[in-house]
Amino acid sequence: MPNKVVIDPGHGGADSGAIGNGIIEKDLTLKISQYMKKRLEDLGIETSITRDSDITLEPTNRTKKVQEFYGKGSDVLVVSNHINAGGGDGAEIIYALRNNDKLSSLIAKEFINNGQNVRKYYQRRLPSDSSKDYYYMLRNTPNNESIIVEYGFLDGSGDDVVLLKNNYEQLTEGVVKAIANYLNVPYSLPNSNGLYIVKKGDTLWSIARLNNTTVDEIKRLNNLKTNSLTIGQQLILNETTTPDTNTYTVESGDTLYKIANQYNVSVDKIKELNNLNNNILSVGQKLIIPSSNYPVEEPIEIKNYYIVKPGDTLYQIAIKSNTTVEDIKKQNNLISNTLTIGQQLQIPTKTQYTTYTVINGDSLYSIARKFNTTVNNLISINNLATTNLSIGQKLLIPS
Repeated sequence: MPNKVVIDPGHGGADSGAIGNGIIEKDLTLKISQYMKKRLEDLGIETSITRDSDITLEPTNRTKKVQEFYGKGSDVLVVSNHINAGGGDGAEIIYALRNNDKLSSLIAKEFINNGQNVRKYYQRRLPSDSSKDYYYMLRNTPNNESIIVEYGFLDGSGDDVVLLKNNYEQLTEGVVKAIANYLNVPYSLPNSNGLYIVKKGDTLWSIARLNNTTVDEIKRLNNLKTNSLTIGQQLILNETTTPDTNTYTVESGDTLYKIANQYNVSVDKIKELNNLNNNILSVGQKLIIPSSNYPVEEPIEIKNYYIVKPGDTLYQIAIKSNTTVEDIKKQNNLISNTLTIGQQLQIPTKTQYTTYTVINGDSLYSIARKFNTTVNNLISINNLATTNLSIGQKLLIPS
C-alpha cells in the first residue's frame, strides 16, 4: 500500500498542452497540483511535485524525476493531472496495467459527488506491445502505483468548462479525499471549522507556537490529559466555532443515532466531520456537529412581474400566467379591468419556495440532489452567473 505521493502537473513550459475557452492545460494542471500537494500535506501525507512552476519537462526527464523522489517501490502513488480535449464531456481516470481499479473508482465517486460526471476509468494498452501501458507516465514508472486524472474537457459542450474554470479546487478536493481514504489516512475538509488537523511531526508546542496560543490552552479546550497526539486528530484552538457547527461532548448513554436526532443531522455527516470509522463513542469525547443538514426557512412565494403590451387584457394575461383575473386584480389592488401600456403587474406564481443556507462542503449538485431538483433549475431560479457557492449564501429551493 502506498504511503507517499508524487504529483505530476501535466505539460509545462514550451509544452502548453490543450488550449480552449480561456483555459491553458499547463497552467490549470499546475494550479490543481499545487492545491493537491498542500491539501495532502495538511492531512499528513508525504508529498512531492515534479514541477512547481512553468518549466518544460521532457517525457524521459519527467518520469525519471518522479522516481527520484521516493524510488521505484509499490509504496509510492503517482498522480499525473491533465485536462482533456476533443469535445467530450466528463472526467476520466486511467490506471496502470499492474494496478487494480480501487483508487480510480474512489476518485470517480468523488467526482460525481462534486457535480462532475465520469466518462470512464480504465486501462489502455500500447498497440505495438499489449503487455505495456499506452501512456508513458504509467509505462515508465515501474512498480509505482500510477494514475492519470483527466478533470474534464476544456472544449466540451456540457458543463465541463464552467467546472474547470470555477470549481477546479472542489474537483481536486474530491481527488484528495479519495486518495486519503485509499491510503487509510483520516480525512478532514480544508480549514475544517477553524480546527487544526495534526500532521506528522507535530507537537503541542509547535502547534501552539504556530497558532499564537499556549500548550495549556490547547489542552484545556480539547480536554487533553497528556501531550500525546495522533496524525489526523482535530484540535480546537479557540473558544469560537464557525456558524455552521457545534461542539458536543459525549455523555454516558449517548449513541451517534441519539446525537444525530438531537441535532437533526445524519449519523453519516457526524462520522464524516469527525473522521469516525465506526459508531463507537467514549464519554468525554468531543464531536463536531453541523448545525443542520437542511437549514431551511419557512416557505415563501415568489412573484413574477408582467409589463402590459398593446392589445393585452387581464383575461389574456391571466390565461398566459396560469392564474385568474380576480387574483391579478387582488394582487395589484385594481378596481377595474382597465390596463395601460407599460403598466407593471405582479403575478403570483403557484410555485412555493424555501430558502436554503449553504454550508461547508455544499455544491449545486449536492443541493439539487437533496431537494430533488436540478442544477440548471437552481441556477435559473437564483439568477446565478457561476456554479460557485459561498458558505452562508441563501438559495431559493422549489418546495
